[in-house]
Amino acid sequence: MVDKAEEAPAGQVVIGPAGWRDLNALRVLEKVCFPKDAWPLLDLVGVLTLPNVVRLKAEAGGEMIGFVAGDVRQSAGLAWIATIGVLPEHRRHGVGRALLRACEERLEVPWVRLCVRASNQEAIQLYLNEGYHKTETWARYYQDGEDAIVMEKAL
Repeated sequence: MVDKAEEAPAGQVVIGPAGWRDLNALRVLEKVCFPKDAWPLLDLVGVLTLPNVVRLKAEAGGEMIGFVAGDVRQSAGLAWIATIGVLPEHRRHGVGRALLRACEERLEVPWVRLCVRASNQEAIQLYLNEGYHKTETWARYYQDGEDAIVMEKAL
């Protein structure tokens, strides 16, 4: 995987910065990846434009196939992975791991946290493998009433 915003050879995944021009692709990705609780339009505009957010996309063949956003809170010494998603047909190829690592490298804080659905065992295992540990459970966090597992990692 190439971690820069440049033309890559055919079939290669490129990770680079995302911006407001990626809004439509991000809307599609959110709806596919998070059918129960995709972010509304205003939240997507915010994550693509607000300061103190690390936002990266993974592209293959000029198409956005993954996205991650890290909300940096310097005063608290931590960041939250606000969202991370990879289109289903591109999962299990290291795209999510590469996005997560690229985001973490840019956060410039000592700690990072994230929330994940309690039922999303595949994502939980990825986070555990990447050095995260479970810190708490937020009951009925998601719109459909599912719990969220809060995970944390020292950077």
